[in-house]
Amino acid sequence: MGKVTGFMEFDRIEEGYKPVPERLKHYKEFVIGLDDKQAKVQAARCMDCGTPFCNSGCPVNNIIPDFNDLVYQQDWKNAWTVLDSTNNFPEFTGRICPAPCEAACTLNYNDDPVGIKSLEHAIIDRAWEHGWVQPRVPRIRTGKKVAVVGSGPAGMAAAQQLARAGHDVTLFEKNDRIGGLLRYGIPDFKMEKHHIDRRVEQMKAEGVTFRTGVMVGELPKDSKVTNWARETISPQQLQKDFDAVVLTGGAEQSRDLPVPGRDLDGVHFAMEFLPQQNKVNAGDKLKGQIRADGKHVIVIGGGDTGSDCVGTSNRHGARSVVQFELMPQPPEEENKPLVWPYWPYKLRTSSSHEEGVKREFAIATKEFIGDKGKLTGLRTVHVEMKDGKFVEIPGTEKEYKADLVLLAMGFVSPVQTILEGFGVEKDARGNAKATTDFHGGYATSVPKVFAAGDIRRGQSLVVWAIREGRQAARAVDEFLMGFSDLPR
Repeated sequence: MGKVTGFMEFDRIEEGYKPVPERLKHYKEFVIGLDDKQAKVQAARCMDCGTPFCNSGCPVNNIIPDFNDLVYQQDWKNAWTVLDSTNNFPEFTGRICPAPCEAACTLNYNDDPVGIKSLEHAIIDRAWEHGWVQPRVPRIRTGKKVAVVGSGPAGMAAAQQLARAGHDVTLFEKNDRIGGLLRYGIPDFKMEKHHIDRRVEQMKAEGVTFRTGVMVGELPKDSKVTNWARETISPQQLQKDFDAVVLTGGAEQSRDLPVPGRDLDGVHFAMEFLPQQNKVNAGDKLKGQIRADGKHVIVIGGGDTGSDCVGTSNRHGARSVVQFELMPQPPEEENKPLVWPYWPYKLRTSSSHEEGVKREFAIATKEFIGDKGKLTGLRTVHVEMKDGKFVEIPGTEKEYKADLVLLAMGFVSPVQTILEGFGVEKDARGNAKATTDFHGGYATSVPKVFAAGDIRRGQSLVVWAIREGRQAARAVDEFLMGFSDLPR
C-alpha cells in the first residue's frame, strides 16, 4: 500500500489535457501525464483494504496495490517489473483502457478512486525512457511452429508469449502495418503509433516473424472491412504448415442501420472513416478519403467509436457535429452502493466530447434524406422503452441537416467467411466457439486451431484482448509441449 493515512489526506489527481484550441490543430497525444511528485501523492491514496477488488476488476489481474506502493516509494524500476509481470502492453492500456480497476477500487465506494490508469501510464513511460523494456529472448527453441492470425492486442500478446516460450511464431496481418484496431481504428490523438512500432521491434528481437498484407481466408464480396492485403493464404495451407493456429482477429462486422436511404453517398461506417485517417497520419497517400471538412456531421452511436469519430471530425474542421444515442441519457453519478465494485452505468464525457459536439439521447433514425443520390439530412424520432421494446414518442419527429453520417453502433461479430474458411464451430452470436477452461481452453472444434480475443468473445476492450491472448498462449504451449510455464 502507499501511505497509511494517504486516502484520508489526499484528493485524486487527474492527468492534464492540453487546451482544446491547441490540440484540435494536430493528431498527436495531448494528455499531460503525472510528474514524480503527483504520482507519489496519487499512489499514497491506495488503501490497505484487505481485499483489493482492483485486482479482480482488472481483466489482466494487474497487481495494483504492489506497484502503487512502489511508486509511492519512488522505486519506479520495480514498479515496472510488477506491472510487466501481468500486462504485455501497459502503454496501450494506460492510454485507452476505460479502467474497470478504478470502478472496483475500494476507495471508490464512497470517494474518488485511486488513479490507477494514470499510474500505469506513468510507470510504463518511465520504463521506456530509462531503457528497462528489453527483448526477452528464449534460451531454448522448441522447433514448434505457430501461426497467429490477426495482429491486434490479442494477437500481439499471444505471439509475444509464445515466442518467449521458445516457439517459432509467425504473426499474420491483412493490412500493411501491425496493430489491428490499435493501428487502424484508435485515433492517433488517443494513442500515437510509435508505441506499437517499438513493441514490434522488441517482438522481432524475441523471434516473432511478422507478415503484413496477407489475408488468411477471404472477405465477403463488397465487404466494408478494411483490407489492404497484397496476397492471400488459405486456412488449409496454414493448418498444413504450422503445428498450431491461433485466430485473434477482431469483431470487424459493423452493425448496420438498414433504413430508407442507407445507400446514399455520405453514409459510412465509422470503421471506413477512422482507418483512413490513421493511414494518412502514417504518411500514406490515400485517394478518396472520407473527410468532414465544412460538413454537418452526424455520428450515430454513443460509445467510444462514436467519440473517436467526433474527435476526428472536429480535427477535419467539421461545420457541426451531432452524436445520436438510442438509449436514454444515463445519470451523471452512479448509485455506488448498488453497483460497486462493478462497472457502473453513468454518463461519460470524453475528451472528444469536450472539443465540441451536441449529444442527443433516446433518438432513433427513421430515414436518410438525399438529393440526386447524395445525403442531405436525416429524419429522426425520440423513443422510450416500454415492455422491453423501444417505441416512438408521437410528435417528436425532426429533420437534421447532414452531409456526412458515420455509423458507430458497435460490431455484431467477426467476419463469418473467415471462421467458415477454418470450419470452426460458432456460438449463437457468430463468434468462434471456445471455452476458457484452465486445461484445453481456447481450443476450437477444429484440431490445433485456437481462438482468442474479440473473434471469440465479441466486441470488447483492449485489456480483455491482452488477457485472452496471454491465456491462449498458455493453452497453445500446453497443447504443443504437454505442460506450460507461461503465466495465465
